[in-house]
Amino acid sequence: MMTNLFSVFDPAASLSLSLNWASLFLMMLLVIPMFWLIPNKSSILIETATKKLHQEFKTLLGESAFQGSTLVFISLFILIVINNFMGLFPYIFTASSHLSMTLTLALPLWMTFMLFGWIKNTNYMFAHLVPQSTPGALMPFMVLIESISNVIRPITLSVRLMANMVAGHLLMTLLGNQTAIASNIILITLLMTQILLLTLESAVAIIQSYVFAVLTTLYSSEITSH
Repeated sequence: MMTNLFSVFDPAASLSLSLNWASLFLMMLLVIPMFWLIPNKSSILIETATKKLHQEFKTLLGESAFQGSTLVFISLFILIVINNFMGLFPYIFTASSHLSMTLTLALPLWMTFMLFGWIKNTNYMFAHLVPQSTPGALMPFMVLIESISNVIRPITLSVRLMANMVAGHLLMTLLGNQTAIASNIILITLLMTQILLLTLESAVAIIQSYVFAVLTTLYSSEITSH
């Protein structure tokens, strides 16, 4: 019996080993063969999506971005979207619904951007704390507000992804638990609702991965473009 509503997202593993996080590596079984097998529809789809993402991230980063920097954000997008989709399959652990994973992705990237900005572009980072045309009396408050907004960026990134993954999975779990006691008419309604929710979660899996990667790209462009 569940001790709380969120325990379903962290099921107990056998042999007293925490094997749930091994689901992160399931994507390697699908991605790696695409690099050496004869090109198929899946590999063509991934290649097309990668090229589109490269063009968009390159536009967001601007001309001053380092060559090959889009590879980091494309890899981030692919990692998140595959793990989000893996969580939609039965009996597969949804790693992206845990703050320990999402914060692990967001915090090192944010810390890297901040260290690079304050070491290489110190004057620009100080100037970025006070927007243009700010009255002198409001400058101390603007510095405080901008500093807080920069500090909470990794938290908002990780919590946004985690909350969206948890919300849909929790709703599907709650509806699925009602099928055992539901009548035939209600059962059909629940099944139709579950199908619609599964379709919605598939879209959310892509959208949240895209939002995470785009916001990370924008945070990077603020540091490098000046």
